[in-house]
This record gives sequence, structure tokens and C-alpha cells, in this order.
Amino acid sequence: MTSATKNGRRALIAAAGLSAAALVLAGCSAGSNGDDAASGGSITVGTTDKVTTLDPAGSYDNGSLAVQTQVFPYLLNTDYNSTDVVPDLAESAEFTAPTEYTVTLPAGLKWANGNDLTSADVKFSFDRQLKIADPNGASSLLYNLESVDAPDDTTVVFHLIAENDQVFPLILTSFPGAIVDDEVFSADELTSDDDIVAAKAFGGPYQIASYDFNNLISFKKNPEYKGLLADASTDTVNLKYYAESSNMKLDVQEGNIDVAYRSLSATDIDDLKGNDKVKVVDGPGGEIRYIVFNFDTQPYGAKTPEADPAKALAVRQAVADLIDREELGEQVYKGTYTPLYSYIPAGLAGAVEPLKELYGDGAGAPDAAKAKAALEAAGVTTPVELNLQYSNDHYGPSSADEYALIKDQLEADGLFTVNLQTTEWVQYSEDRVADVYPAYQLGWFPDYSDADNYLTPFFLKENFLSNHYDNPEVNDLILEQAVTTDVAARTAIIEEIQEKVAADLSTVPYLQGAQVAVTGTDIDGAVLDGSFKFRFASLTKG
Repeated sequence: MTSATKNGRRALIAAAGLSAAALVLAGCSAGSNGDDAASGGSITVGTTDKVTTLDPAGSYDNGSLAVQTQVFPYLLNTDYNSTDVVPDLAESAEFTAPTEYTVTLPAGLKWANGNDLTSADVKFSFDRQLKIADPNGASSLLYNLESVDAPDDTTVVFHLIAENDQVFPLILTSFPGAIVDDEVFSADELTSDDDIVAAKAFGGPYQIASYDFNNLISFKKNPEYKGLLADASTDTVNLKYYAESSNMKLDVQEGNIDVAYRSLSATDIDDLKGNDKVKVVDGPGGEIRYIVFNFDTQPYGAKTPEADPAKALAVRQAVADLIDREELGEQVYKGTYTPLYSYIPAGLAGAVEPLKELYGDGAGAPDAAKAKAALEAAGVTTPVELNLQYSNDHYGPSSADEYALIKDQLEADGLFTVNLQTTEWVQYSEDRVADVYPAYQLGWFPDYSDADNYLTPFFLKENFLSNHYDNPEVNDLILEQAVTTDVAARTAIIEEIQEKVAADLSTVPYLQGAQVAVTGTDIDGAVLDGSFKFRFASLTKG
């Protein structure tokens, strides 16, 4: 049985440096002067990202996670130096039977509001995730969770459906793993941001002192926090939201913010590299960018007047044939993103490139003749009218250029007429799960460093995309790989899944790249941990 304990965990964190999965920039005089910083002080962080909701049951996006990971506790988390899962709030966690995962909590834990934090809160948190099952939430990751028991105040027992689950501990470090206060949150519906803030229902390294939705959030250190990280070095962190990345870049240059995290354009990053008042640190990351097809509403989709599965597949195949990944990476992102021909990014075990062989010229380049042949063979009349949606504020300032170029690529040979539309993220996140968009942009920032995280959320029947994709064979293979203990056998299953999904084309992935942040020369500390979470508690200004 695998297990983890808290012994020595603070020593691990104290020795940790900046994660390799980050690109970091920032100004160097915001927030406070040097004397103030030395005594705790404050740091100002800028972002163009958005929060959909503070309630962990209602969000599955990086903007919400960037706040949630500061203020909610997790049973397990990821060590900064590696992708190893280690206890966070928990004292220990282990499989005590093939379908039983037992977590022990320390006694005497408190929420920031003074309420007791016990195993009852843990059970409540997972029960409500499954009960609410919000389409914008991450409850789909809990597909193998049958029930949760809290036999006493410090013991939690997770009862799993399938034996030998290799990814359940990883899932506990991710979105649905956030623990909430059972005296504040509703058991069967989302709790509003205002109610959460007013009740001080926080158990992470920080609590929220003031909250102006997607404008400004002020965090203050939580003295009740007893988790993985050492006490926060900075008393106050202000998170400032920008509508335009150009304004965030200006504040970086003028020293009005200490850290800029998600997102600056590739051009802005190049420009800031020449500024001696900021430091730029970049490295490999797990981000991918892809187009999602709604199997009900796409051209020839199941609920359209002209419904025809063969024609719908041909449309998806033609899109895959026409996208020029190399041009997108170089022209829009100046090489900071690289072509992706897989559902799992290069560098993770099990990643293969089925899209390269199946689509385009077979070597990674587009092929208009092949796209035309696929459409003609299915009897599709051209040009195909395709409504394609992207978010103008969630995936960085270059999204407009990215999708303008995709439109050009699809239309260049007369095979498509693309109606390109954009929506701000808060509305976008609601519309995309309500069948509003026939085809649309998404990006993915991994919850944990395992191939499973690029399969389970997307291709199970009940999935995060809510795009009506349903392949029972793929569904079963995903469940099988999660409980396969032999590494080679599991890798083979993961490869097979990618081949089958590539034939279905539920999504078309096209780029992978690093995450982005910017710090001043006087900001120290790890910005992202091994699961790509942005941790304020590790930042120090001095």
C-alpha cells in the first residue's frame, strides 16, 4: 500500500526553489518599501485572468484556482521540488484496503472564523461536490469515489469503486480536493462569493480581507493555517485584475506591481527581457491549447436539422487537416509555444503523436487536398459554415491573433466559412456547457503531472467539456488505466486511448507551452509548485 506522512515536509519546502514549470516576470517597487517588506509587508500581483466563483464546487479554471489555492486547505498537495504527492492538511494518507483510502488529520484544526476544522468538513466537501455536480466544476474527476466516512473527528475514509486507483491521491491535490467549512457552505448548491468572504470560511495560508469581484482581492495571512507550507513570509497580498494586458505590462515597467501572472503577450515578454528592473524565468510547462467540438451543435451534429455522424466527423477531420501548428507557434507566440500532435503534451509518460500521422500531410504540416477529399467522401457541401468561439480575456492577449490566423487557415482554400466570435470568460464558461458554441477555444493547465489529467477530464462520458462525446471503449480504457499498477501496461493503455480519441476528434489539440509570470529582481520564492499552482505564501520581497 502506498502512504505519505508529514514527517520532514517543512524541511522539503524550505529547500525548494522556483519550479521549472514557470515563466516569471515583475516590477520591483510595488506594494511596500524594503523596511516594510522585511517585517512582513505586502506584495501586489497582477493578472488578466478571471474568477468564475470562489466555491470549489463551481469552478474548474485557472483563474479561480489561483485564488482558491491560497484560501482553502487540501488534504494532500505536491512537493515543490518534484511531482511527488505529500500530506498538506493531513498527518498521513494511505490505502488501507484496495478500495479504501484513509486520511488522518491533526487534532485542533480551526478555520479562520474560529469554527472547528474536522473530518466532518472533509466528508461534507466531497459529498457536496458529487451532489452539486456543477457543469463548470470538477466533480467528474471523482468518478471512482463511492462514498466518504468520518468515523471520528480526525479520520476520513474514502471508499472507492474500483480497486488499486493509481490517480486518486493526485486528484485530492487538485480542484475537487479543496476542503470547505460545513457551517458556511450549502450542501446542495453553490455558495456565493460574498457569503464565503463574509463568513471568513478560509483554511489556507491566506484569508480574504476584502473582495471586489475580478477587480481587486486583498489577502491577509491566516494565523490558523497548519498545512504543508511554512508560515507565509508576506502579511498581505493584493491581487489586481486587468482588462488589458498592455496596462498590466505598463504597471510592471513602472514598478506598480511586484508579480504579473497570466498573461502577457509573447511580444511583451520579449520586450521585458531587456528591462533590468524585472527578471524573466521560463521553463517547460504542461499547458495545451485546443479546439472543442460540440457533438450536438457542430455542423451536422446530432441535434442539428442536417444531423449526420459521418459528415460531422469529416468536418472535424478537415479542421485537423488544415491547421498549421508551426505557423501558429511561430507567428503568434514567437516560439514560446510548440506544435502539439497529441492529447498529452510531450515529456509525460505515454505521450504519442497520433494526430501527426492521421491528419495533414502525415508529417505535421497542413494538407488542403486531404481536407477536401475527406469532405467530398462524406458528401459535405463546401464551404462549410463553422461558428468558432474564443475567449478574449482568459487565454492571454494573443488569443485574438491566434484565432484570426486559425480562421485564415481554415478559409484559405475555400473549404470553410468561419464566423469568428468572442466572449468574456465569465459568460463564456456558462455558455460553453449550455450548448451555445458549436466549436470553441479552450486551454488546459494541468491539475497534476500525470497523463491521466489529460484524458479523464475530457473523454469520459461524463466529462468537463460537456460536449456530448461518448465512446464506451474509450471510457472503459480510461477507467482501466487508472487502476493498472504495472507501469508498462498502463502506458500501453494510455497510448491506445490517444489513438482512439484521435480517430474520433472530440477535440483538436494544436499547441503546448509554458506558463507565464513576471517578478521584480527583489522577489524571491517559488511561484508554481509541482502541480502548477501559484502559491502566494512562498513569495518574499526584500
